[in-house]
Amino acid sequence: MILIINICKEKLHYYEFIKPIKDILDKNNVDFLIKHYKNIKKEDLQKSDKIIICGTSLMDNEFIKYTNKFNWIKNFNKPVLGICGGMEIIGLAFCGKLKRKTEIGFYEEKFNKQFLGLKNIQKVYHLHNYYINFNNINEFGIFCSSGKISQAVKHNQKQIYGVLFHPEVRQKELITNFLN
Repeated sequence: MILIINICKEKLHYYEFIKPIKDILDKNNVDFLIKHYKNIKKEDLQKSDKIIICGTSLMDNEFIKYTNKFNWIKNFNKPVLGICGGMEIIGLAFCGKLKRKTEIGFYEEKFNKQFLGLKNIQKVYHLHNYYINFNNINEFGIFCSSGKISQAVKHNQKQIYGVLFHPEVRQKELITNFLN
């Protein structure tokens, strides 16, 4: 079972950030549970096989005030994929520092190594105001970056992945590869 974690404050944002992930899992006949991060229980984490932490809109950053709700990530031993705000949460859990830089729209990003099926140059969709410089977090390898802004990372020892862009828009296969 996949646990999809919703970090959206606004209920309407579900349709832009959670539903596309749900649709990918439905299409692949994958069992899942969607929970808001404030309602996650230890049992939810225990019964999940993998976790996807979805992103949210540009102006919806309330989750940053509640990063303590994600303290479990550092000691979690199952695969986790953080998308946009989810990647920021992963970085904060590993003592990264949040930096401000707005990126909106389609960007070409070069992957220096294969990452969940993506390689070479990919046109990705950005929608964020913040980022974490993973160059300063030794536990992570960077698979794609634009300057100091890490776009795709993986923990060196665990299956913890993060992407700052939104694969549910153009790289749905990244999510499918994570599921497999």
